[in-house]
Amino acid sequence: MKRFIHSLRRPPDGPADRAVWQAASLLLSYPDEQLPQRLDAVEALLAHAGAPAANLLRRTVAALRAADPMTAAVDYVETFDMRRRSTMFLTYWTGGDTRNRGMQMLAFATAYREAGAEPPVGEAPDHLPVVLEFAATVDPQAGRRLLLAHRTPIDVLHRALSEVGSPYAFAVGAVCETLPAATDQEVQNVSQLMASGPPAEAVGLQPFTAAVSLGMPKVPIR
Repeated sequence: MKRFIHSLRRPPDGPADRAVWQAASLLLSYPDEQLPQRLDAVEALLAHAGAPAANLLRRTVAALRAADPMTAAVDYVETFDMRRRSTMFLTYWTGGDTRNRGMQMLAFATAYREAGAEPPVGEAPDHLPVVLEFAATVDPQAGRRLLLAHRTPIDVLHRALSEVGSPYAFAVGAVCETLPAATDQEVQNVSQLMASGPPAEAVGLQPFTAAVSLGMPKVPIR
């Protein structure tokens, strides 16, 4: 799966991280008829990934190889489309259903264009597999900045998937292995977000970090 048409930028730093990001992007994409080929590609990438992340990715690969194709597709939809807690749209947790979210999504598209790549057609720019592919294949430094800026939503997703025993939790966990350990404040933000939900529209909505610390409006979530 190739989403970006671009002038490739591959600085020499972080090849292992790029392998993890590309593998996770492939694993977290919808399991269509191309899934067997994607799993083969992931296994080839694992030779270039660090051991902790590679071991996590292998667990997702094994689960998807063992699953019936129809069951895998249904499980994917139920996991990522039917449960808001495990959404892969990163701005959902920082912008919620507010006007701020549109600006946050535009920031992703702007980052892609500044790196010489057009955002993929038909996919939201903040969708985690899109962000991971950008980080792996277009501009690793800009991609890492996007991932770090949205560390809390990624950790929310990881925890939500882990709680329901989803094999996709291992792929997201591998992404977390490429990022610095979460700070105490980030861990607290995750807990508060999972309890209260994303921001709701309000006059003078506080920035994300302030909203978390003050307690955001509650939105029922699954």
